[in-house]
Amino acid sequence: MLRSSQPLTGPNRRRCREDETLLGTILDEGERGFIIDTRSAQAAKQARMTGGGTEPKSSYPQWRRLHRPLERGRPLQESFAKLVEACSDPSLSMDRWLGRLESSRWLSHVKAALSTACLAAQCMDREEAKVLVHGAEGTDTTLLVTALAQVILDPSCRTLAGFQGLLEREWIQAGHPFHLRCARSAYSHARLKQEAPLFLLFLDCVWQLSRQFPFSLEFGEQLLLSLFDNAYASAYGTFLCNNEKERSLCKVKESTHSLWAWLDRPEERQKLLNPLYSHNALVIWPSVEPQSIQLWQGLFLRWIRPSQHLDEAWAEIQRLVQEN
Repeated sequence: MLRSSQPLTGPNRRRCREDETLLGTILDEGERGFIIDTRSAQAAKQARMTGGGTEPKSSYPQWRRLHRPLERGRPLQESFAKLVEACSDPSLSMDRWLGRLESSRWLSHVKAALSTACLAAQCMDREEAKVLVHGAEGTDTTLLVTALAQVILDPSCRTLAGFQGLLEREWIQAGHPFHLRCARSAYSHARLKQEAPLFLLFLDCVWQLSRQFPFSLEFGEQLLLSLFDNAYASAYGTFLCNNEKERSLCKVKESTHSLWAWLDRPEERQKLLNPLYSHNALVIWPSVEPQSIQLWQGLFLRWIRPSQHLDEAWAEIQRLVQEN
């Protein structure tokens, strides 16, 4: 699996021989690869007017391009805000609550992300093909798809250490602009063009996987909640800045503590582990049917839904597992 930003073909359909050679050498003679573009065909075409674009078939004859549009900007942020507003209103009747949940379209975004990640995983697992994923800059929906596909395909990414490595590689080092995307929460009335909860969408999709495959992920919901909290407000430097260059200029590693070091402490690590975990070497294929995608209550309803009984049940499960 590869990832990149969009090719800069522009309105004059410029060619880049180096790019063509690079992608050509990845495939054996007669082999075909798939390019998954996370923009619509129309959006990719419009990007040519500002210097971007997509791979023309004539220059990449061994690659088949598939468009799977995923929202990454203001529509996604507004969807997040609408969902939070609905979850924070205790006066809603059942019908109005369900209506506002549907109109927020958040679960539709979750389904679209999982579906696209499954497509990438299927191309690799069932077609045994090479896959290139990109959108525009390659730092938003691109990372969402590549990271999810690896959780689906690779059992090592479903361990606590492997998942931390995945986040470091696919989100932090790859340049997801956390500072811009997580500048304000859903409660803010300001609507900045750069805001979008892409990382939250990824965490929600991983939660869906953990719910559908409760034995296959070594970590539990508490890790995902901690990652969400620290992406938006943190005492650690792990999610600071927008890319590695900014973190280097700001000397983040020298002047802040790492979130991973804190989470790897034995007493903290124990809170994050899934007591039901059993190593599963198989690919985990999630269902994306409407009845299979559920609201992440542990996050979106955690301030109004009492968690005492769930916490007690979880503690009892951990105790029984330790005794056996």
